[in-house]
Amino acid sequence: MSDLKFEQKRSLSRHEAADLLTALAGALREGGRAELDLGSGVLGLRVPDRLHGEIEVEVEDGKIELEIEFTWPITPNETAAAPRQPTATARKSAPAKSGRGRSTKRAAAKAA
Repeated sequence: MSDLKFEQKRSLSRHEAADLLTALAGALREGGRAELDLGSGVLGLRVPDRLHGEIEVEVEDGKIELEIEFTWPITPNETAAAPRQPTATARKSAPAKSGRGRSTKRAAAKAA
């Protein structure tokens, strides 16, 4: 169970999605204490200098799903895991389950 979870699902225009990603990129670029306006409220995060990133693309049932995930430790004294070398692997995904939960980091990316 997580300490905090935020999830937002909504339909966006291409321009709204770009604005959301631009705001997220600005918060990541700025670092430190960043605030991200998510429409229904403002999400404040502490963003360290180093973090771990993951991009996942799935094509299934006539839809493309793009997930962008960033993780970092909560405490400021810990450092994020060293970046892994990119690997290209083919994998067969199980069909998506309806109503599956999304974490905060994925929800922001998914809304885009």
